[in-house]
Amino acid sequence: MKLLESSRFEAINNALSIQTSGITIFGRIESYSCKMVAAEKVLYKRFTADSHGHDLQALSPPQTLADFSPNFRRNNSQSGDEGITLCDTISRKTLFYLIATLNASFEPDYDFSEAKSHEFSKEPSLQWVMNSIHANLSALAGDKYQAIRQPLWSAVDDEVILSECDIYSYNPDLSCDPFGEPGCLWSFNYFFYNKKLKRIVFFTSRAVNSLYAGETLPFSMEEEVY
Repeated sequence: MKLLESSRFEAINNALSIQTSGITIFGRIESYSCKMVAAEKVLYKRFTADSHGHDLQALSPPQTLADFSPNFRRNNSQSGDEGITLCDTISRKTLFYLIATLNASFEPDYDFSEAKSHEFSKEPSLQWVMNSIHANLSALAGDKYQAIRQPLWSAVDDEVILSECDIYSYNPDLSCDPFGEPGCLWSFNYFFYNKKLKRIVFFTSRAVNSLYAGETLPFSMEEEVY
């Protein structure tokens, strides 16, 4: 995966570092080309060697629907059994792209090579994802988030064409969560994958009690976002 430089994303990332009311919010948006580097090609061969002819992998239920509709159940079960939740599936190649994106974004601190498909979800709606992100950020950041909300989504749309994207989320167990740190109030990790463009925009954020943050916000966080 190759990081695609973006001055618009850099400005937004500066503005996504917010400190307010004893809470520090760290946010980051990055764009990646799905073209594999040599090392990733080797890993991909190993990754697919274990498939035993089964390309599709099961995903967990959508995170946004769990957030907004705790009683949500899929009703398209062919068995007709009430209460059964059917999950989406993902191809091993797409799953590898998501894992490779995580590795590229968090290297060298974390290695996600052993991540499993059930740690990911496919989100059913862009609007649900935007609402979930808005609920998290606006609750703590208020006007500071509102000031960058429109330019943020405009920049993402220009980069990856949101209407053409499949959206995935990463929701690991606490033991392997890079944000499973003391004082972390919430975190999210969304992938906006445009198969035609072979590009992924990765949006990750977390809110941490400032007593545990242990980091200094960049001076440029108050720069104007275009």
